[in-house]
Amino acid sequence: MPRKRPKGVLAMGWACIECAATGRTEHAPTSADYPDTVIRRTSFYAGGGHGWRISALETPREEPAPWRIVVITGAPSWAEYWAETMAELPQDREMIVVDRPGYAASEPAHAVTDIRTQAEALAPLLHAAAPGQKILLVGQSYGAAIASLMAEANPSRVSALVLLSGFFGETGSTARWLLDTGAKALKVIPRDLRHAVMEASGQRPQLAHARRALERLTLPIHMIHGDKDDFAPIEVAERLSREVRTRRPINFVRTEGANHFLNDGPAEQLIAALESCIPQKKAAWTFRLPKLPQIRFPRPATAFAPMAPGATARQQTA
Repeated sequence: MPRKRPKGVLAMGWACIECAATGRTEHAPTSADYPDTVIRRTSFYAGGGHGWRISALETPREEPAPWRIVVITGAPSWAEYWAETMAELPQDREMIVVDRPGYAASEPAHAVTDIRTQAEALAPLLHAAAPGQKILLVGQSYGAAIASLMAEANPSRVSALVLLSGFFGETGSTARWLLDTGAKALKVIPRDLRHAVMEASGQRPQLAHARRALERLTLPIHMIHGDKDDFAPIEVAERLSREVRTRRPINFVRTEGANHFLNDGPAEQLIAALESCIPQKKAAWTFRLPKLPQIRFPRPATAFAPMAPGATARQQTA
């Protein structure tokens, strides 16, 4: 049975420390829990001419699935925290979850704090779809702003955008404490925690790029947010959904009782939430001939009816 990954911000922070101490890039390597026919580690070169090697987890399929779900993770960016969800994905869906630049097994070794650079580097994820395959692009937490830029730069390659527990510059109580504490210990905390603190602390001035990207999108946009999120307050996401002048209304989904880490909950619930964001296939249009009215011919006039034997014409027509 697969082991459980640490839950919540503090547990993930401890996992970062443990990995730094042991030299691992994953807290609990997915290869120890799932065969590579279910989840496998893959990599690709970053876009934008950066040349970094980017690591990711994907669900292999014998034939390309109709929909490919591309997940841009938050901070710290660890794809393995999506392993349980990936393993439960139906065969007619496939998923790839990325370790963003500067995290886990991905290059570079330094923090990449510009969301535009991140979007450039991760663009190859959208170019890898098979012919005819559609993409549901999911931006989680800090990754929401990055995914918005990716969708705006590649509008023909993304069919729908999901902002999952989106972080938009304003912190909740837990995040505020973590950032304040992390900033004071920036030189001694592990790399992934250090990069997360640097990213989250410097995101707010960059949000104009994400807002502008959302306003230009014509594809369906969904926001899914837990009402108990103490990292990225739901009120901030709701306000953004109202203020941004998008081409079509943003579908905002409030998840009762859920916290910031929606991928910590039962996999089937998150899969169902993502599935609801996939546009339903419309029934094929068929041409039908109009139904003609039934034609009733008049009964023969009595003037032309045969006369009874022995009757006169006057008697017949009377």
